[in-house]
Amino acid sequence: MEIIDEDCLAETAEFTGTFEMPVAPLEVLRRNRLGGDTPPVRLPQGGDRTVAGVGVRVFAPDHVGGVYLHIHGGGWSFGSADGQDERLWRLALEARLAVVSVEYRLAPEHPFPAGPDDCEAVARWLAEHAEAEFGTTRLLIGGESAGAHLSVLTLLRVPGVFRAANLVFGAYDLSAPKTARLQRTYELFTPGMTAERRRDPAISPLFADLTGLPPARIVVGNEDPLLDDSVALAERWRAPVRLSVVAGAPHGFTLFPLTIAERERRREREFLAGSGV
Repeated sequence: MEIIDEDCLAETAEFTGTFEMPVAPLEVLRRNRLGGDTPPVRLPQGGDRTVAGVGVRVFAPDHVGGVYLHIHGGGWSFGSADGQDERLWRLALEARLAVVSVEYRLAPEHPFPAGPDDCEAVARWLAEHAEAEFGTTRLLIGGESAGAHLSVLTLLRVPGVFRAANLVFGAYDLSAPKTARLQRTYELFTPGMTAERRRDPAISPLFADLTGLPPARIVVGNEDPLLDDSVALAERWRAPVRLSVVAGAPHGFTLFPLTIAERERRREREFLAGSGV
């Protein structure tokens, strides 16, 4: 485990000390797409389409050396493929990647396994069509929070397709929520399930056989209630893995105008640009 960004700890700790995850009705969180106060900007460089029956948002720069399947966060119940256009377009340009972000179905209207099914469908479509569509067979996957969880489930469902995984503050053991808020979120995604049922590796990938998964980077803040999930997943990951723990950072820190967020975006681009080449 590597503790990083300790030189930013004063700024990070000041932010974390006043930070609270947004609490709002689900319809408000969905309208604003990232749970903030206003909807994010939709860029004209993003294109909406449907593949394998699932909506995706695609960013394709002029020079493409790989495809990044991005899965957004939002507790499986809000968030959207167009919620991070500015970040994803910048990633596409600077890492020379086509970015395909999945508009998976959301809980509670569409609980498990709807979201994982949608991500699997897009992954299988990419495995068959990426070369014709984007001129490359180099596929990468990743996401934040619920998106990191869905990324690992997708790797388990579609083995041998992706060359690297970028997993940012994910939930990997849904049987043991650390807070009441996480408990409510897990129950939206898996309604009526007991803790033991949520230990199923198809739901909690921490308990899965991780043999054959690609190299990964796992990132989490040490003030994140999901810290233990990332540490445990890194310990069980069979392929080369780098676990980076950001000093003083809370859950979701990449969404805020912080030095650590800009550094994380840079490290993410470098990892994705260089992985599986």
